[in-house]
Amino acid sequence: MRKIAFLAAFLIPAAAQAQMCQGFGPQTPRDIALAAGANSVTFPRAPEANQMNLCDIHTHTNAEHKGPGFSVSGGPGEHGGWKCNQTDTLTEAELSMPEGTEAFHGVKPGDTIEVHWVYTTCDVIPGPTLNSCFSDACANPALRVESQVFLVVNDEGAPDFGDFAYDGNISNGLHQPKSLPSGTGDPVVFAGSTTGPSYTQAICSPMQVTWSVRPECMKVSYQSVQQWGAKGNVFGEDHSHGVRQLVTAPELLAPIN
Repeated sequence: MRKIAFLAAFLIPAAAQAQMCQGFGPQTPRDIALAAGANSVTFPRAPEANQMNLCDIHTHTNAEHKGPGFSVSGGPGEHGGWKCNQTDTLTEAELSMPEGTEAFHGVKPGDTIEVHWVYTTCDVIPGPTLNSCFSDACANPALRVESQVFLVVNDEGAPDFGDFAYDGNISNGLHQPKSLPSGTGDPVVFAGSTTGPSYTQAICSPMQVTWSVRPECMKVSYQSVQQWGAKGNVFGEDHSHGVRQLVTAPELLAPIN
C-alpha cells in the first residue's frame, strides 16, 4: 500500500503539485478507510486521552473526515463534507424541528456533526479555541483529537450530548470529558494536523496532531445539543463550524499503520 501511494504521487499533474503546500507534515481530514500515505514527516504519537488534559470541545457540520459510516457527500466548500449513511432513512419525527429557542446554531435535526475533543500535554485549563491547549510555559505540547461523528435527531430518547461534555470534570487530576462515545467501532489512529475551513491542500496546517476517529455514526438528541449551548460552556462554543475539504494527495497524508 505504501508503495502504491508513493507511485500515485507522480501521477498528479505538475500544475496541481505546484498548488500544494510544500514541506508540511501530514494533514487532516482524510478518508479513514484508506491507509495509504506518502508524507515522510513523523512525530511521536501523543499519549492516550486519559493521560492528557482536555483543552477544547467543538463541532463541525458536516463531518470533515470520510469513513465507513459517513460516506455520503455533502458537497464542496466549507459547508460540504460528509454525511452519515443513515441520513436518508430518518423518520419524519426524527427530522422535525421542535419548538423553542435555538441556542446552538448551525445544527438542525437530520444534520451530521463531527465532534472533536482536543487534548494537550500542557498543564492548562479548558477554554475557548485551540489557544487554550498552549501556555507561555508550554508552547510545544503533544496534541490528540478524539473524534465522533453524530447524526442529529429530534428524539429526546437518543444519546445525550451532555454525557460527553466537560462540565468541570476532573479525573486523576486531569481535565476530562464525562465520557467519550463507545460502540461505534475501534478508532482509527493516525498522524495529522488541525482542521477547519481556513486550510486546504494549498494552505496547510503546521500543527502535529495524533487523531483517533471512530468509524461509525451515532445518533444524538438535537435537544441535548441545544441544551449544551443554552447553559453555556467554558469553550465559548455557540455554533457548529464549517469543514476543511478532504485531503487526498498522498504526499499530504501519513500512512495508517
